[in-house]
Amino acid sequence: MCKHIAGVLFSSALLAASLPACADAATGGFPDRPLTIVVPYPAGGSADVLTRILADGLTARYRQPVVIENRSGAGGHIGAEYMINAPKDGYTLMLATIAHNGAYAMYKNLRYDPPADLVPVALFAEAPNVLMVPLASPIKSVQELLASARAHPGKLNYASAGVGSGTHMAAELFKHMAKVDIEAIPFRGGAPALAALMGGQVDMDFETGVTAHQAIASGKVRALAVTGKARSPSFPELPTVAESGVPDYAMTLWYTISVATGVPQDIIDKLNTDINAVIRSPAFAKRMNDAGVETIVSTPAEARERNEREARRWTEVIRAAHIELD
Repeated sequence: MCKHIAGVLFSSALLAASLPACADAATGGFPDRPLTIVVPYPAGGSADVLTRILADGLTARYRQPVVIENRSGAGGHIGAEYMINAPKDGYTLMLATIAHNGAYAMYKNLRYDPPADLVPVALFAEAPNVLMVPLASPIKSVQELLASARAHPGKLNYASAGVGSGTHMAAELFKHMAKVDIEAIPFRGGAPALAALMGGQVDMDFETGVTAHQAIASGKVRALAVTGKARSPSFPELPTVAESGVPDYAMTLWYTISVATGVPQDIIDKLNTDINAVIRSPAFAKRMNDAGVETIVSTPAEARERNEREARRWTEVIRAAHIELD
């Protein structure tokens, strides 16, 4: 019989006290050895931070290590290729982002087919981006940024965590809807992009909400707006981009745990049940809220529907921006 011991605790060791752990006979006691979650980005960025919080909760629930493996490159697609070539036994999962779930239409020659080769297990988090400029920038509002971009087309630039990343797509949507010309400067992940912004080496960045707190606390950036439909409880003082001069602009990042096609459905269902149990725990919710993101509970079908809906939207943005990569 499973036992649930109440408690809101925040280290991976103590989180076990707030999560039930029991084997499901239908899945043969899965898991009976360590699991790996591939993060297809460098350590230190928002995807890495959030996945480690989830891994802590699953480690506590399973009484088995859940290991993070960072395999970055090609906008997140190297990690995806690695995951889909792993054994189809449910022991290798991946943190999938907009790059895999929505923005893959920009690639002409990907060596895999994201909607066919990746199976969403569960959504687990959603967060807005935060539009920021270096503290030394003369730009103090979205309206001033738009005025500068329109007066000097192509002069301003923005940092992104890589082609197809959430920061990239947030900026491209901004350019598309505001009809401005701003140059993209891609980096190999969110951490180096944020470092460039904080160092004044780029003009702006649609930084993820997870790491925006760090940048704002450093005193080296100026936050202008959030990208969600409504103001964020994590940044209550900031207006939305939509109310700051780009009507109807709205974009949030959503994070999905996925496995490769071929993993048995009973394993997918168990992973979904267990991930949702972690998400529902007060400990997990507290850590995610502290990181500036909202948690999401979903079925695999709901996760797939979200991905399909977002893919249609971002395909339109990619085609309008004429973004095409090999």
